[in-house]
Amino acid sequence: MELKNQLNEIQLAIRGGQFPNEAAVSRGVVMRLLQALGWPVFETNIVWPEYPLESLFVDYALCHPPRRPAVIIEVKAVGELGGADTKLFEYAFRAGVPMAILTDGQEWHFYLPSGQGSITERRFYKLDILERDLEEASARFIKYLAYDRIRNGDATKAARADHDSTAIRRTINDNLPIAWRKLIEEQDSLLIDLISEKVSDLCGYQPEPDMVANFLVGQLCTSVQPLPQATVPTTQFIPPTPHSRRTAAANSNRTIGYTLNGVTINARSATEVLVKVLDELSIKDPNFLTRFASRKHGRRRRYVAQNREDLYVERPDLMELSKQLSTGWWVGTNYSKSNIRDILKLACEVAGLRYGQNFIVNLGD
Repeated sequence: MELKNQLNEIQLAIRGGQFPNEAAVSRGVVMRLLQALGWPVFETNIVWPEYPLESLFVDYALCHPPRRPAVIIEVKAVGELGGADTKLFEYAFRAGVPMAILTDGQEWHFYLPSGQGSITERRFYKLDILERDLEEASARFIKYLAYDRIRNGDATKAARADHDSTAIRRTINDNLPIAWRKLIEEQDSLLIDLISEKVSDLCGYQPEPDMVANFLVGQLCTSVQPLPQATVPTTQFIPPTPHSRRTAAANSNRTIGYTLNGVTINARSATEVLVKVLDELSIKDPNFLTRFASRKHGRRRRYVAQNREDLYVERPDLMELSKQLSTGWWVGTNYSKSNIRDILKLACEVAGLRYGQNFIVNLGD
């Protein structure tokens, strides 16, 4: 099957949460892509699983010539790459390979172990196959990992050229402000946590996530120069009429809740919507939470976990901000409305629902 078709099927499977563990990623993603890239996956002296490196074992060694590793690949479960790059470089040092790859099936990190600088600086390319279109993802896999290109040395040459290219540095520089804007627009939970913690350090009070999110959105607005004093209109206070008070009250108390497959459920808050939706989906489908947990979640936290302690590993002080579902799983609740909306969209993907059609939500924005 053509590489792009394989990638398309893998994208759909990842979105559906069909790779719940490392073994599933290894067999359902890595092996499929290697075969599509021309590797003889059943010749174990070329595609060598569990390759021994003294007392260690790397998940895959891609060998050329046979039995001599040219590329090593370390595989993790989706969303579980944290800290794995250090272990990968220990493997790479012992194997002495030109190229090393770290992947959770969705993200692919390509490294030149012999390069200079930190581990991050030796990464010459990062590919998220859910974020890139099929043409781009396919071209990158062929460029760096096609069997023929590894054998003739073109893949390694391309990797070194891309790592050293000044054009890449310019691209990075151009994308820095875009990345910052996206972090603000997406109201990244890690960014919100950092700001909340700093506010707490300064004044002793912890702001609500939505307060921080609204502040971040305000930073995107272009500063408007004040009008000259003579042209600033005065504002006359007009007492609100009973009708205007009723209208304002109605607008400020829009019904919070959601509609799932035609059935509407009301809630008191956006957080309650999140808990109710995940609870309902997990009751209807006993495997939903397992698949949902296998998806990539926040940068430093899990949206759901079977153990409460696993929700906020680096922030145990936030553990009390969690709710237990009727199935026994736990869900974190320290999120802004924007974050909650993103979590619900992810849940719809895993459940096979169309956000905005089978599932409609009002978080009281």
